[in-house]
Amino acid sequence: MKRHYFLILLPMVFAGCFNDRGVSLRYYNDCEEYYDAQGYYHKQCDKNLVEYKDIKNALQPAQNPTRGSVE
Repeated sequence: MKRHYFLILLPMVFAGCFNDRGVSLRYYNDCEEYYDAQGYYHKQCDKNLVEYKDIKNALQPAQNPTRGSVE
């Protein structure tokens, strides 16, 4: 049974591409970079499946841990 799970998860692991921002379906993101009329730089990129900053935030411990009902 474990082998079946492994065979199912293996293609899912290699389905995405790892880039500098996270895991996406393509290695190179289609980013639109431009300067507006006031000279500010803008960069709009397509969404990734998983962002590395989301993973870092999920793995950090909670800032205000909740206390249990037993004191």
